[in-house]
Amino acid sequence: MISRFTLCAAAATFALSAAAAAHAAPPPNDAQIAHIAYTAGQIDVAAGKQALAKSHNKAVRSFAQVMVRDHNAVNDQALALVKKLGVTPQANGTSASLAAAAKRKARELSMLKGAAFDRAYVRNEVAYHRTVNGALSGTLIPNAHNAELKGLLETGLSLFREHQMHAEQLAKSVR
Repeated sequence: MISRFTLCAAAATFALSAAAAAHAAPPPNDAQIAHIAYTAGQIDVAAGKQALAKSHNKAVRSFAQVMVRDHNAVNDQALALVKKLGVTPQANGTSASLAAAAKRKARELSMLKGAAFDRAYVRNEVAYHRTVNGALSGTLIPNAHNAELKGLLETGLSLFREHQMHAEQLAKSVR
């Protein structure tokens, strides 16, 4: 079983490593920001699909459907924007770290069943949205130079803050 400590420690580790990397490396450029944002969205789509495949809890499944729908929609908008701007999203260390952590988390969650899976998935969604929302507000949005990219990130942040609140409420009821 995955403990709250493990989830919080993982989120804190990611946040601290991202903060340390931010001090050591130059801020991300728009092409890197686009890649980070798209990767983060894809991770939550995959997590939502995993929940839809494993969970039988109506509230968890409903939440997972919203995650898949909303993150796919934002990613579709991001792809349309980078195509319009003629920008190729640029892979980077942050994107790679996010993808590696998501792969480990999916493997952890795959070993759980029933209520244990539901609790771990929802707690992970709370931690993940906190981390991504912090990165959006603290790093990605302030460093985005293109106004349209910045606007899309701000719209995403507003939506993802709602996701975080939804996940936090769901975590109280999924015990």
